[in-house]
This record gives sequence, structure tokens and C-alpha cells, in this order.
Amino acid sequence: MIEGILETALYADDLDKAEVFYDSVLGLEKIRRGGNRHIFYRCGPGVLLIFNPAATSVPIADDPFPVPTHGTKGPGHACFFVTQDDLDAMARNLQEAGVPIESELTWPNGARSIYFRDPAGNSLECASRTLWTS
Repeated sequence: MIEGILETALYADDLDKAEVFYDSVLGLEKIRRGGNRHIFYRCGPGVLLIFNPAATSVPIADDPFPVPTHGTKGPGHACFFVTQDDLDAMARNLQEAGVPIESELTWPNGARSIYFRDPAGNSLECASRTLWTS
């Protein structure tokens, strides 16, 4: 259903709940889980990074890939693009999983979006690929 995202990071204090949501409800392909620090998902040609904010604010000793520490407090936002048909299927899938849809919009250019939240409170959106075209 979800076609892609280049790369974005969202934060969740409870990675177990996040894992169930992104695996089962959204159906993303897990690349790997790094303990209680992160879970990485394939999302089309890109990657969705789910980090535990407490863990990513602490540098890893002798890290061979010294990415700067990062994290955030409070919910973030990510938008996944889907086909028009898959947008309807995603809405049904969310409803069947008991995930409330907060908003459904049709934009002036005809693109559609649905908004919902993951277990950590992150605002997620699935939208037509044409959302940002004029």
C-alpha cells in the first residue's frame, strides 16, 4: 500500500508497541531492530527510522558510524504516498485495526489525504502522490 518515503525519523518511547503497529497495521518491511534503541523499516525506496528518544540522545561509545545524537520530544509527522485505490484500502485497514482516522481531506488539486496516529502519538498521513503538484 505505502509506496515510499525517502527517509524520516519518528520517535517512540515504547518500541514494542511501535513495532506491532508498523509491522502489523501498516505492513512495512522491517530492516532490523537494534534492541531498545531503534527499528528501521523499508518504505518503498526509502527508510522509516523509529527511534527511542531516550536512547538516541546518548552517544554510542566507539560507534563505527558516528551519527550525531538526535531526538525530539512530542509527536512528529510523516506522510506516506499511496495510489488513490490504496488510500481507500489503507483507510479500511486502519479502521479494521481500530486505529481512528482523525481527518480525511481532498485538497484543491484533487489529491486526498487521511490522517491518523501511531501508538506514540505521531501524526501520520497517507496521501496521493500528487499532493504537492499544482
